[in-house]
Amino acid sequence: MPKVADRFYLSREWTQLVARRRLDPDYAAALGRAKPGERLVLDHVRERKDGGADLDPANTQWLTHSEHQRKTARERAKRAGR
Repeated sequence: MPKVADRFYLSREWTQLVARRRLDPDYAAALGRAKPGERLVLDHVRERKDGGADLDPANTQWLTHSEHQRKTARERAKRAGR
């Protein structure tokens, strides 16, 4: 089945946070790590399903798409091991 975006990530609050965080230095740093054409993802440091704050800027970080995929796989594996 195709992946369906969580409605939270379509909310006005989230899109506003993303826009504000694009002005922060870690956005530029992530752009510098990105491969040509690779997109960036505003990631929750502590995942929402693990109790991370939804809209706290301190709980977010810019990652390249490949970094985000690796982090997601690690977190899923940890969760499966519990």
